[in-house]
Amino acid sequence: MAQPIESIKVDTTQVNCDGVGGALGHPRVYLHIKPEAGHIDCPYCGRRYVLDQHAKTSAAGGL
Repeated sequence: MAQPIESIKVDTTQVNCDGVGGALGHPRVYLHIKPEAGHIDCPYCGRRYVLDQHAKTSAAGGL
């Protein structure tokens, strides 16, 4: 598996990614980090979103 291009710490299990934004980005995708996994990679650009260890986890499934 390839290394992520960038790791971004987040404090919520719900994140969205649109690449670098604007014309150089990709379609916005909404991602859910499973707390037991602790991270998720964007399927378009490969950015890794890492859940901060002190983050609050959301029980709700919506964004």
